[in-house]
Amino acid sequence: MASDFSTVHWRKSSRSGQDENSECVELAAIERQVAVRDSKDPDGPRLMLTASQWNALSGRIKDGGKA
Repeated sequence: MASDFSTVHWRKSSRSGQDENSECVELAAIERQVAVRDSKDPDGPRLMLTASQWNALSGRIKDGGKA
C-alpha cells in the first residue's frame, strides 16, 4: 500500500460544489484500493478501502443509509 500520498491523483465529484467551503470527499485509486479524504483537510487522515468495501459504502450512501 502506498504511504507517500504526494504523487497520488485525488479527484472530487463533478457534482460537488467547486468553492473551498463545500463539504466533499476526494478519492484516489491506489494499488487496487480506494483512498478517501476530506477535501477541506487534504493533509488529514485518509481512509483506505478495497474496491468491494468502497462499492458497499457508496451504495449504502446512495440508498440513504438503509441496510
